Amino acid sequence: MKFEMIPKASHDRPAEKYSETQTRERVPIMREKLSRLEDSTVKGALGLRRRLKFNFKVKRGIYYAFDASVVIVMMLLIGYMYMVTYGERMIRSHPAITSKISSTTILNSEGAEITRLQAGTNGYATHADLNEMPKVLKQAFLATEDRRFYKHDGLDYIGIGRAVVQDVINLDLSQGGSSITQQLARNLYLNGDKTMVRKVNEMSIAIALEKKYAKDDILESYLNQIYMGQGIYGVKAAAWRYFGIKDLRQLELWQVATLAGIPKGPSIYNPIDNAGLSKDRRAVVLTLMHEQGIITRKQMQEARKMDYVPPATTTSMNSSAPQPAYASAIDAVIQEASQLTGRSVADIQSAGWVIHTGLYSRAQLAMEEEFRQSAHFTDDRADERVQASMVIIDQRNGEVKAMMGGRNPRRGDMNRATRDARQPGSAFKPIIAYGPALESGKFNANSILQDKRVRYGSYQPSNLGGRYQGSITMTEALRKSVNAPAVWLLNETGMQRAQQFAAHLGIELGQEDLHLSSALGGLHQGVSPLKMAQAYTVFANQGRFNTAHLIREITDAQGRNIYVRKAENQQVISPNTANVMTAMLQNVVSHGTGNKAQLHGYQVAGKTGTTQAALPGVKKEANRDLWFVGYTNKWTAAVWMGFDHTDAEHYMLASSGAAANLYASVMRRALP
Repeated sequence: MKFEMIPKASHDRPAEKYSETQTRERVPIMREKLSRLEDSTVKGALGLRRRLKFNFKVKRGIYYAFDASVVIVMMLLIGYMYMVTYGERMIRSHPAITSKISSTTILNSEGAEITRLQAGTNGYATHADLNEMPKVLKQAFLATEDRRFYKHDGLDYIGIGRAVVQDVINLDLSQGGSSITQQLARNLYLNGDKTMVRKVNEMSIAIALEKKYAKDDILESYLNQIYMGQGIYGVKAAAWRYFGIKDLRQLELWQVATLAGIPKGPSIYNPIDNAGLSKDRRAVVLTLMHEQGIITRKQMQEARKMDYVPPATTTSMNSSAPQPAYASAIDAVIQEASQLTGRSVADIQSAGWVIHTGLYSRAQLAMEEEFRQSAHFTDDRADERVQASMVIIDQRNGEVKAMMGGRNPRRGDMNRATRDARQPGSAFKPIIAYGPALESGKFNANSILQDKRVRYGSYQPSNLGGRYQGSITMTEALRKSVNAPAVWLLNETGMQRAQQFAAHLGIELGQEDLHLSSALGGLHQGVSPLKMAQAYTVFANQGRFNTAHLIREITDAQGRNIYVRKAENQQVISPNTANVMTAMLQNVVSHGTGNKAQLHGYQVAGKTGTTQAALPGVKKEANRDLWFVGYTNKWTAAVWMGFDHTDAEHYMLASSGAAANLYASVMRRALP
């Protein structure tokens, strides 16, 4: 039996059957559909790729923006921290703005100003408290420099904005827009470079200053620190320099406006250097003061008309009359002040002290002018000049009246007058040989001394020219400056007694100097003209000692005494020894080796000194050091001449008579 499969019922659309012709007709259609489908697929893929690429760029941009924002935030944070900490660190590491810096003044014996020392600002300053300054003076500076000073926190943003606009227009950094606090920050801690870093630092310090100090303190410091031209800092020093006024309350309106106009351009707006430009700038300041209601129109117009006339103080400073420079003496004064007070040189210069000295202008000028005379220095070489130094002391009180540390000294140069570096030669004989012998009581001016060629152990002194008399009186031995008797006398008196005698005269000898050759000035280190002059003052002052000094007293800015010199006049040797020595030394000048030191109207006592060059291949007449130390009834002085470095090309052919002649030339003009 056959079973026939019956197909299930189906809802599917029965397959269409196409003829061959129909099939050929539909192929292009199908190909077109497939092409469109393919195009659609490709376009979809490309679109998807573009969308993916776009999304990637967007995400990458977002990442970059995030990274950039993080960097910016970090930079802003670092900048903020720098702004906050830099200024505070600078203030901690530097002196407070409230420190009162003023130039110390040095006066001569007549009370005239020798110099004002440069303060910490490298200029000249006189501090003034804010309550010393008249209201109109403060208003003038505020109106000109920072009208919103009491309203801002150190940075005047309105002024800064205006300056930025001007800088953009001018394409430079000429407009600072600095507040008074910023100017103070720059003056105290920074330089004047117009760079962005300096500006940021300035702003940082200004903010820190405003946090730490009151407005009045900042204004006071600014008015004392601001540069006012002519090497002057601060309004008080400027008022004295330009108007001869010490009390700021005495300033007139036109003078106040003149001062307020200077900081804009100190070298061109100060009235001494350019009175015309100063007057123009003053008019600008007065206009600003009028616009801000500080002065009336009438006051403005009257103050504009005033013409500047330099005060007598300024005229005298610029006078063509010769004035002593005091260069070496000023250095010595500062060093002495440091030793007396324990303060550093830098502190002294800006302490505002007044240092009263015994320096005498006539003596100092005479010394400086004679030192400029080439006729005194015949051994000058083409490549090096002979040097010289000199000190004059009043033996009655020890005051130094004049000092030269070189032929043309400048501040800070080596001071040959105070430097223990030269061999005194025979000028040392009264100190080490004849004085101790007289003081012992065993010898007098007529004592007979041995004048023979004698060997003392390994040392054998010789007389100049090899001549010996066998015996000679002390007076003759000193007058002729014979060597052998001086050594013999020192040996007889004893080195210990000689050492003590020299110490009484202010010359301390070390162990290396305790030998017989010291009778002829052979010292290990040498001695200074200052110490030689001081030693001879004891002979000139009846055996009484006064420490050589330049300073009489020191007062502070308020006139209170910091130091006052006390009289000494200590009897250190017998009056008889001093008188006998004076008589013998007067004989040296009147009839002996010191005859060129004679002065009309004065009896001079003194002694020459010469040390030989003793160089191989150089003539025996060549000398290293030339000395004369002498005194009248008023003053004692010591002169040294020679080359700083003696060698085969640089030595003295002149004798000690050249030093004696220089002494006389100076003292003839210097003595009152």
